Amino acid sequence: MSIDALKDRIPDYAKDLRLNLGSLASDISLTPQQLGGTFVASALAARNDDVTREIVAQFRDVLSEQALTAAQSANAIMGMNNIYYRFVHMAGGEYAKMPAQLRMSVIGNPGVDKADFELWCLAVSIINGCDLCVTSHEKIVRDALGAAAVQTAARIAATVHAVAVTLQGADALQG
Repeated sequence: MSIDALKDRIPDYAKDLRLNLGSLASDISLTPQQLGGTFVASALAARNDDVTREIVAQFRDVLSEQALTAAQSANAIMGMNNIYYRFVHMAGGEYAKMPAQLRMSVIGNPGVDKADFELWCLAVSIINGCDLCVTSHEKIVRDALGAAAVQTAARIAATVHAVAVTLQGADALQG
């Protein structure tokens, strides 16, 4: 199973997603690990089991066990941080000055290159819609990898999320 299996399931009314998914899966602006990890972290954040399975199958050969675990960790830690920091941003006031008091040591020691992990955190934060986290991770990724890497992560996150919701909707209409 693979990206091709996902492309085969995308309805004709969403053929642009099929084309975007195909071109992004062969993108050369990121290293194979960066590309695979961004896809995996995005799929996990998009919360569609079929999409996650197919994307992991596609990139399993280019990701070490440490990189696959780090992509999962990026999704997990951003799942918490995106909610907390979105609250801080929305509520305003004194909360921004208070320590989060949430354990997040994986950010300091993710098991892969820090820039790769930050790229994956950015993709998850884009999907989860946390302004503070997107701003923070975008700056780190831009400084380390450049603006093109930021844009590629955003394009992957947007496309993977759109594929996930499109397939979920198509399945719901058939069932």
